[in-house]
Amino acid sequence: MASNQINLIETDPDNIGKKSLYCILDTKSNGFQEKKAWYQKQHKNGLRLVTAEDEKGKQLGFIEYAPAEHAWRPVAAVNFLFIHCIMVKSKKDRASGVGNALIGYCEKAARDLKKAGVCTFTSNGSWLADSKIFKQRGYQVSDTKGRFELMYFPFDKATPKPKINNWEENLDEYQGWNIVYSNQCPWHDSCLTALVGIAMDEGIELKLKEIKTPEEAKKAPSGFGTFALIKDGVLLEDHYISGTRFKNILKKI
Repeated sequence: MASNQINLIETDPDNIGKKSLYCILDTKSNGFQEKKAWYQKQHKNGLRLVTAEDEKGKQLGFIEYAPAEHAWRPVAAVNFLFIHCIMVKSKKDRASGVGNALIGYCEKAARDLKKAGVCTFTSNGSWLADSKIFKQRGYQVSDTKGRFELMYFPFDKATPKPKINNWEENLDEYQGWNIVYSNQCPWHDSCLTALVGIAMDEGIELKLKEIKTPEEAKKAPSGFGTFALIKDGVLLEDHYISGTRFKNILKKI
């Protein structure tokens, strides 16, 4: 599919290893390989990853989405497609409509699948898209919690609004130092490597829990769903952090 020199290429279980993912260039890294295996397994549940390229094959951005019932976020939405991630780094590519092309691709897929609409989390904070592009396309806020907005675009105004699950109700289960993660994002590997190394140096017992199903992600103890740093039932970070950030957290506690 092409529009204004933007080619949208859908990744499938066979071609995912032939090119780098837009958000991680090293196809030999553990993060890439774990993401690849995760994607191949989840593809049968309707998970899709679409990359935007120019006419020379340069990657411009990507979008990842899934049926909301199989989304790896704490969301309750019936018969929607849910956008996990959308990223277009370059301001030039944003201005040329790459983001709109990617969202439009997802919306068309939702209509073709007879879905009720499309929804996604947005935030002004790290690791999630800003709401601006979605508002411009007519998306509305259906629910909020903490720094997260749940935005939705229903094809029928009578469609029930999606809701954010209460991720705080499970925090007390995590006593001591805990990291909850999944292979949904290839950046989990570098984050875990850094934090585990620092914890070992500091003599801290850092418990790791891998989220292996979308059902677990919907009950995960953070709005991000697939990452949480927790100490004694308190959520300290809901997104990937650097080793330096972790050291600063340890100094304050």
